[in-house]
Amino acid sequence: MDEIENPDSGPEAAAEPAPVPAPEPDSAPASAKPAADIRARILEAGGLSLDRLPMLHVVFDRLATACSDAAKHLAASSTFYSLNGIASGRFGEFLDAYDANAVVGIFHAPEWDGHILVGLDRDFLYTMVEVLFGSDGSEPPVEDERNFSAIELRIAQMVFEQVGKALESSFGLVSQTPFRLERMETRMEFAVIGRRSNKAVQAKFLLQALNRGGEMFLVIPQTVLNPLRPALSKVLTGESAARDPHWAEQIAAEVQKTNVRLKAVLEERHLTLGEIAGLKVGQVIELDATPATRIKLEGNDRPLFWCRAGQSQGAYVLRVEEAINPEKEGIHGLLG
Repeated sequence: MDEIENPDSGPEAAAEPAPVPAPEPDSAPASAKPAADIRARILEAGGLSLDRLPMLHVVFDRLATACSDAAKHLAASSTFYSLNGIASGRFGEFLDAYDANAVVGIFHAPEWDGHILVGLDRDFLYTMVEVLFGSDGSEPPVEDERNFSAIELRIAQMVFEQVGKALESSFGLVSQTPFRLERMETRMEFAVIGRRSNKAVQAKFLLQALNRGGEMFLVIPQTVLNPLRPALSKVLTGESAARDPHWAEQIAAEVQKTNVRLKAVLEERHLTLGEIAGLKVGQVIELDATPATRIKLEGNDRPLFWCRAGQSQGAYVLRVEEAINPEKEGIHGLLG
């Protein structure tokens, strides 16, 4: 009777499974999440290791060079950009350091589906104004912490447009994308391209002109760089796409303008020190060379070509016959 009156004590009741709490609506099984999304979250949580992204340094070095080249076309004064360091941290911390002291430009990279931020501090703009308006640097630098004028903001926009082109060229090593300037901000709380707590990479560049300078900084969110990790982690060796074709053309053009002294050697004679000491004024030194003997043309004491002598319009001339191969000619460079 006890077993009938107490149904919970029967064998069927013992086999009944315990109730399981229903899953919350927002939770989902791990297998349902895309693998790429999981990897992205793990990478974002782990942070960027700049030592494992050597190409990032190459890109920023190229950016400094490209900005320096662009500045040469705007002013007669020498203007140089140089990379001053790369660091990783929180987006908000980077912006707080320039609060009320910089103008920032927000760029959109369509192929990356992301934004990056470029900033110019107050000293940068004051220096650039003096450079563009022909100052010689004799006056003391401006130290007024006022609001930026319309002319200074217009110059900042011009600089941002140049930087956008330089960014496209520099990052072309790893990923092709244009950089379009969307807007400028003078208040850091409005320069928002992500959460302030998000991780980011900052690169600082020094501007040097008129014995003074300023700072340009670049902030890239980690979420933008994560897809570029495979390309940024490669190490360039030997010939690579990192060589700037414009720089190579300029170097080649300048090298070709170098003056080289050429010397035509008809014959070489080896004398002892005693024979040289015995030479007197008027003494004749006989040569074995004939009009048919080939003449060696040298440049900077290096043999270049075998030539034949002749005359043209009353002057001696040389006709180049063949290039000299030092290995083929031997150590002494035998004459023909």
